[in-house]
Amino acid sequence: MVRKRRKKSKNYFTQDTEDAIVLYNNTSDPEVRSKIYERDIHYAFFKLTENIIHTFKFYHTEVSNLEHLQHEIITFLLSKIHLFDPSKGAKAYSYFGTIVKRWLILYNTKNYNKKIKKVEVDVLTKDTSTYVYNNVDNYGSQKDDLSQYIDIYVDYCTENILELFPKKNDAQIADAILELFRKREVIEVFNKKALYIYIREMVEVKTPKITKIADKLHEIFKSNYIHFLEYGYTKFQ
Repeated sequence: MVRKRRKKSKNYFTQDTEDAIVLYNNTSDPEVRSKIYERDIHYAFFKLTENIIHTFKFYHTEVSNLEHLQHEIITFLLSKIHLFDPSKGAKAYSYFGTIVKRWLILYNTKNYNKKIKKVEVDVLTKDTSTYVYNNVDNYGSQKDDLSQYIDIYVDYCTENILELFPKKNDAQIADAILELFRKREVIEVFNKKALYIYIREMVEVKTPKITKIADKLHEIFKSNYIHFLEYGYTKFQ
């Protein structure tokens, strides 16, 4: 039986939403599913996409109305909703939030690449007060290890971004920096100036603030990469 509609609140993704998604997946009747979705899930998905777009400033779009973009993302979420399995320990809020962020990263990357074509992204190293990316050819056999480590590093920082950077603006800057790692395979040449132009356009902050956040990310990267090379696994602190 379909439950009565709950009133919307500021906490748009509640336990009721979590339960409704499970109920939706456990129901085969199309009509019942439609009612569950419209009553208990759609608003939560709509607010989730809206908040992620604005929190991380995913504004490199091809649409004039962000609601059109939201509906496109929600359609994608519906195509993946059957894959959610609460028995694996994940909350629906985190699960679908991750899907939305990854979708928007790819979408924004495609659009942003129309502005910046040449970028070189390999290894994050410190250069005085800022960061540059050096060619990894000198690392020889460590190149594959490095690529593997970067994937682990990005996943860790992304999943723990609000713990690492509790302030909203700091988290936005960190996510913009991490995006450079996420799309390193499709970017060709990056110079220091282009890095800062990219990050400033994403989060609209001044260079000193970017450097402060990059310092913290660098420390996480460096200390754990040494451990990874020595022991073959990471143990992020």
